[in-house]
Amino acid sequence: MTLHVKKGAEWSAVYAAARALAPEAFDESRINNLAMGKWLSVGTPSDHFNPVDQMQIAGPPKVDHQTAIDAVSDAARQHAAWGKVDLDERKSRVSAALAGLRIARDTIAMLLAWEIGKPWKLACADVDRCIDGVEWYLGEIDRQMEGRHPLSGPVSNIASWNYPLSVLVHAELVQMLAGNAVIAKTPSQGGFHALTLAHAVMAKAGLPVTLLSGVGADLSDALVSSPELGAFAFVGGRSNGRATLERLANFDKRHILEQEGLNAWGIWDFSDWDNLAPHLRKGFEYAKQRCTAYPRYVIQRRLFPAFLEMYIPILKGLRFGHPLAVEDDSDDLPDLEFGPVIHKTKADELRGQFKEAIDTGGIPLFEGDLAHGRFLAGQDISAYFAPVSVLEPPRAWSLHHSEPFGPIDSIVLVDTEAEFIAAMNVSNGNLVSSVATDDLVFAKRVREEIAAFKFGVNKPRSRGDREEVFGGLGASWRGAFVGGDLLVDAVTEGARPIYGNFKGGSRYPEGLDL
Repeated sequence: MTLHVKKGAEWSAVYAAARALAPEAFDESRINNLAMGKWLSVGTPSDHFNPVDQMQIAGPPKVDHQTAIDAVSDAARQHAAWGKVDLDERKSRVSAALAGLRIARDTIAMLLAWEIGKPWKLACADVDRCIDGVEWYLGEIDRQMEGRHPLSGPVSNIASWNYPLSVLVHAELVQMLAGNAVIAKTPSQGGFHALTLAHAVMAKAGLPVTLLSGVGADLSDALVSSPELGAFAFVGGRSNGRATLERLANFDKRHILEQEGLNAWGIWDFSDWDNLAPHLRKGFEYAKQRCTAYPRYVIQRRLFPAFLEMYIPILKGLRFGHPLAVEDDSDDLPDLEFGPVIHKTKADELRGQFKEAIDTGGIPLFEGDLAHGRFLAGQDISAYFAPVSVLEPPRAWSLHHSEPFGPIDSIVLVDTEAEFIAAMNVSNGNLVSSVATDDLVFAKRVREEIAAFKFGVNKPRSRGDREEVFGGLGASWRGAFVGGDLLVDAVTEGARPIYGNFKGGSRYPEGLDL
């Protein structure tokens, strides 16, 4: 089978389509920054190699510290003006932005496929979830804003590269709907073209948005600790989150910090393997490069043979490769679980971590082969990583207590309930955890002991949309919880308490179903 990039999906064609939709944001060979209310050809473009085939594309134009300071000051000016715009007008402009995103949807999804390696269906879903989620808020915002008003300054957003639309743009649109101006920094690892087009759409709708590219350490004074900001929202790893918290320590500022945790599936006194299998297969979507992925399995020892009978065929059947490769141009784009990981350095890191696990005593339960992927002839596949699984990972392994953010599974066997709970809690707080069990009394009992914000019984949990609340426990989260009414509360002031795991915050609403 000979594959090629589907006609019209080539990078040059996708970039041209983005430029046609927003010529003010895309120059012939670079993207611009959105600051001071207009698109500016400022910042130094960096070299960037897309993860799909390592072709060089225009990198994000990194602005300097002073430009960021000036942009925050202007965002504060926009914030003061936007706060005076009545709610009906804000709703109208956000609705116009959603209409623009619908028009640009396929182009944004193509950009995501090239920039961060998302398979086509997952890239489309990222855009669609953003649009559908904000539509829900448009129907609820009148009720949600009763007795509440915008923050004292704009909301600054720094998010990871993996879900640019359904996490970052979604949050920004709700923040603006609630009366705040917003600032976002493009992730340096990818997604900056897709975010540029999305922000061009929002700016055309008359929304107060600022989009900057740059090195986080260089811009943090402006984007994290500027006294003009009303709140700061962060999605990323614990090390960067910890550094951010240190910067926030001296400021009485609203914050939302979503950080990783080693989410786990626990399996105990269980028999319904046919219903569990689809959940585990779906869990490999986007190579487990998401904060709610489940890379750790904690399994009652006597169930391990039955688990293997279900699990190994899933690993062998995973579909991965070039997300835009087809045999014939009349073919649909491939329905893959995943494409590349975010860059070849990450793929090399994952290979090294798998080797480390085996060299220090872990058992190589499964080792996938890139030869089973869908690739073009001669394609650079250095950013691809085939799925692997480690049985009984050594405690000294670098990934024993942290998530791989890639398709490396690890399996821990346990004999007692105490061992089960300890293994589920190995990373000091998770965003999500689930148990597969026939014993619902057991599930209810261990739920009280497992340090996960969301807990599933015979099903996975996810970040969720619309009214679903989201947050974390332990080191996986700091600050206000979000989702549904809590997202609006997190970016407004009023009489209602702000729920979250921060000093002075209420832990969560009474009776909240997590």
